[in-house]
Amino acid sequence: MNRTVSAFLLVGVLTALLAVLSIALVNKGYGFGALGSGRLDNIASAATFVPLAAIYSLAAALMMLLPLRAAGFVHANAAGPLYSTALVLLSTIIGVQAARFAFGSREALSVLIDWQFIFAFAIIAAHLTMNELRRNVLLRTIFFVVFLAATLACLYWTFRL
Repeated sequence: MNRTVSAFLLVGVLTALLAVLSIALVNKGYGFGALGSGRLDNIASAATFVPLAAIYSLAAALMMLLPLRAAGFVHANAAGPLYSTALVLLSTIIGVQAARFAFGSREALSVLIDWQFIFAFAIIAAHLTMNELRRNVLLRTIFFVVFLAATLACLYWTFRL
């Protein structure tokens, strides 16, 4: 948990610093500041987390089903990197929007209200509780079904409100 928070904060601060630099360059009249700001904006959006959650859910379902050695392989080579990706993307989005808010853009925080961020928080929560889920056979069986349903929902449901 400590590693998660420190990584989240560090990436968020570094992203905010880059966004502040880009915004300051735009305010000074340099055109390449807009390019940097645009690149930070294009890194991720809330919609990115839906397919990422589908892939993570499939890896988590495999971890619930596979024996310990194979589940460890899936955890180390699939679930761990996917978790890190979700954490970095979420931190990047929050860092950019915090920098925009600091420079007077009051509508920057409204970007963070998107309901699709639930998928990012679900990936992070599932990863942090994975050891507890693997210990109990009943929980393992229940969450195998839950993760399989989440995989199919993230891939094939439109999630339109």
